[in-house]
Amino acid sequence: MRRRVTLSLVMIVYCIGILLVLDLIYSNFFSHENQRPAGIRDGRYDHGFAANYAGDDHWGPLYHPFYTNSLGFKDGMVRTISAKSDVRRVLLIGDSFTEGMGMGFDETFAGMLYKAGQARAEKIEFLNAGVALYSPVIYFQKIKFLLECGLTFDEVVVFLDLSDIAEEATRFFCFDDDPRYKRYCDTNEGLDPNEKFKEWIRRNLVTLYRTRLMIRRAIEAWQGDGFNAEGALAIDSAENAETSWTFPASTSALPPLGRDGGIARALKNMQGLADLLAEHGIAMTIVVYPWPVQLAHDDRDSVQVAIWREFCAKNCKAFINLFPAFFSAKDDHSDWYSRLFIHGDVHFSAGGHELVFHELARRLY
Repeated sequence: MRRRVTLSLVMIVYCIGILLVLDLIYSNFFSHENQRPAGIRDGRYDHGFAANYAGDDHWGPLYHPFYTNSLGFKDGMVRTISAKSDVRRVLLIGDSFTEGMGMGFDETFAGMLYKAGQARAEKIEFLNAGVALYSPVIYFQKIKFLLECGLTFDEVVVFLDLSDIAEEATRFFCFDDDPRYKRYCDTNEGLDPNEKFKEWIRRNLVTLYRTRLMIRRAIEAWQGDGFNAEGALAIDSAENAETSWTFPASTSALPPLGRDGGIARALKNMQGLADLLAEHGIAMTIVVYPWPVQLAHDDRDSVQVAIWREFCAKNCKAFINLFPAFFSAKDDHSDWYSRLFIHGDVHFSAGGHELVFHELARRLY
């Protein structure tokens, strides 16, 4: 009997091993799950999009048409952007929330701002320079590069994300002008080992990762919407290195700089950007917005807001805090998560983008 059990266990382990090997081969040689067709590397600001791209993009199971203009910015079509403009031009920059992960351009707040700006009697041209995994050091370097290339704009709107502090604490040291941070250039950038392991699974075992998500979502559906109040997403996010720095009880290390070092570096790079724009007579506006975890944990007076409000008092044309608008939507609707965010994700749904657009439209036009 014991021998039969042992043989059964061996066969189970053997079969699992075969499946993992096949998944590894599929993920690395046949799957396009983790590839962004328009994505390119750049020596000045790490990464961006190829210019004049027309095709498709995806975020998990969400697929949508994807276009870039001649500057390599996400756009509604392939088109040429002149260096100078006869109308007021506003440059938007941020990370995946500003890029509009999972959404076509027209469904994003950037696309809605562009369309509304073109419909005005006095037109405003909104350009979206946002790309996933950007942070203050990349905002600074990319805008410096665009100015050196001769692109003109009247205002920059920076969408500072909750993940920016973690990124500044752990990544992109090779692109920092400050020697204090440049010395970390050769370190293994990224989050803590647990997050790195999750990322390795996502990239190298696509089938396993997607199966895990399917099981998780099935459990969530069976339990009901677990993303309201103290739901699974809130718990998971509170433990995530990208988000937990805002909570007093956080134990996230964020090597090599740590939480305070990440804040200091983010402020340093944003000050560099503010000074650069001031030299060129370009106004800067900063926008902050919450993640679902902050809504779920009622983080209305977030340290994220306090940091950038204080910074903006001396450096910005305006500071736009979207926390009240999101919390108002939460207070009014028990299904706030499904209204504002992509299911199983932290990024804005079409409803979330519409909320952001209406709040910005009142202050940017």
